Amino acid sequence: MSMTVVSRNSDSISNASSYVSNVTDDPLLPWLQSIDEALQSPSSGPLNNFADFDALVANCIDTFKYDPRYRDDVRFLKIWFLYMDGRPDYEGIFREMVENKICIRKALLYESFALFLEAKGRLIDSCMIYHLGISRNAEPLGRLKKAQVLFLERMSEKVTNGSFQKMKNDVSVENVDNFVNPWSVATLKDLLQKMNSQVVQYEGYHPSSRAYPGKVSLTSLLKSARNKTIDIGGEKYQIKGCAGQGGFAQVFKAFVNSNPEDAVALKIQKPPFPWEFYMYRQLDLRIPEHERKSFGFAHRLHLYSDYSVLVSDYFAHGTLQDAINSNVVIGGSMEEVLCIYYTIEMLQILETLHGTSMIHGDFKPDNLLIRYSRDDPTGDENDFRHRTGTWCEQGLCLVDWGRGIDLSLFPQGTKFIGDSRTSGFRCIEMQESKPWTFQVHLRSL
Repeated sequence: MSMTVVSRNSDSISNASSYVSNVTDDPLLPWLQSIDEALQSPSSGPLNNFADFDALVANCIDTFKYDPRYRDDVRFLKIWFLYMDGRPDYEGIFREMVENKICIRKALLYESFALFLEAKGRLIDSCMIYHLGISRNAEPLGRLKKAQVLFLERMSEKVTNGSFQKMKNDVSVENVDNFVNPWSVATLKDLLQKMNSQVVQYEGYHPSSRAYPGKVSLTSLLKSARNKTIDIGGEKYQIKGCAGQGGFAQVFKAFVNSNPEDAVALKIQKPPFPWEFYMYRQLDLRIPEHERKSFGFAHRLHLYSDYSVLVSDYFAHGTLQDAINSNVVIGGSMEEVLCIYYTIEMLQILETLHGTSMIHGDFKPDNLLIRYSRDDPTGDENDFRHRTGTWCEQGLCLVDWGRGIDLSLFPQGTKFIGDSRTSGFRCIEMQESKPWTFQVHLRSL
């Protein structure tokens, strides 16, 4: 018998109980010590088989399951999962835990049971448990949401691998070797390791092996960020509000050294993610200078062991999606000439991008920021056509390069099989589990 979620290695129990010294105040302690001893020496201790061990755990559960002192005790929660292991009625045990309100407000309950179900092959049920914990605002909620995202990524890998096997029946062997999931953790990790010597030379790259050392916790920004000041790389950033949020990252508007004339966007991500910075520096190298303002700019990346902070340009006029929504709210639609203008902008952006062997991977209105010139655009047709003069400052700016793909890092002819899981913007090839390249842009357009 092997424990799937809560290991029968003694560390998970002994570490939790070592700080308690008063048995009178904590009657659970002797049970924890007995379980700990059994885990440390299962063959030489008084419990010589798993039946005896399971009886000990079951008696501990029966003794304390109605005791209100242990409803939110993580040590007792771990005992419940030891009790659950190997029993066919694990769903009934989970219901009993919920009925007795055992850690029902703690993310660990839902994360552990979801992992337990995943190991049993109950993937849909596992997904539902994540949803249940999130709907109950189990704490820490951020950890549970990230665990859910990681679960979905694992499921995506399973689906992709299944689709990959299906593709093998329809293509030649030499072509199969050129199918890659560009967004898998393994692919990105491998590429970053290969490019590390190049990345560390980039201007604005500030790596550290330490955790973020600032006095203001970056995690605290999720609950209340406005007007907090954080220190990063010798600069003080006054947070003015949240400008966007995803599964792993939050984007904040901030004033550098409290200067309203120097506003930037801070993308704070956990776990740390340097890939987007690499893509921005490739844009610096490959995009023609007169087109560069259409692709966003990263000033610097501070890479810690627990977080990464990407400092980039801030745009005050919102996204193309915001502009669309503002018309929908009043029951109207965007003027035709403006639709034509923005369509030209998007076509120009994609044409330029495709000429540089780069794919954005998440091309959608949410990631297209609106740029306005400080001065009114001229009526000069040539300025408009060639995007010169004031028209150079006007238009759209493609940002959020976390799913960017550098085609130069892959063998010529490589096709991709990852799924962006972006509702409404998945190309037909993704929907039909077929390989793709630039189709991911054309569908979004």
